[in-house]
Amino acid sequence: MPREKQERGAPKGNQNTGKHSFYSKVLDEAEKLDFELASGVEGIDDEIALLRVKIKSLLENDPENIRLIMQVTNALERLVRTRYNITKEQRKGLKEAIGNVLRDVALPLGIGIGATLNK
Repeated sequence: MPREKQERGAPKGNQNTGKHSFYSKVLDEAEKLDFELASGVEGIDDEIALLRVKIKSLLENDPENIRLIMQVTNALERLVRTRYNITKEQRKGLKEAIGNVLRDVALPLGIGIGATLNK
């Protein structure tokens, strides 16, 4: 008899995450529900995708916020490195590739980030 595939995360209706979580005191009700859903997610692929979307949004809506753009792209680099077990040599290439993409997007928008990227 085949075994049924179990769903990830807490069973439906489980309130443990919302009531007893370390973070429960700082989350509103909607965030508690989101937290419960997120606690069942494995891996970091969704976070990588989310950061890519947020970087695109930042470049479109707040291109002058260089500090935040750099922080988010550095976070993306760390997540990708973790996800794919990237070596130090590969990391340098990844950092250069991210910098090139930012330059290709930022320069046409008139944003001077070259000096920031070279630090």
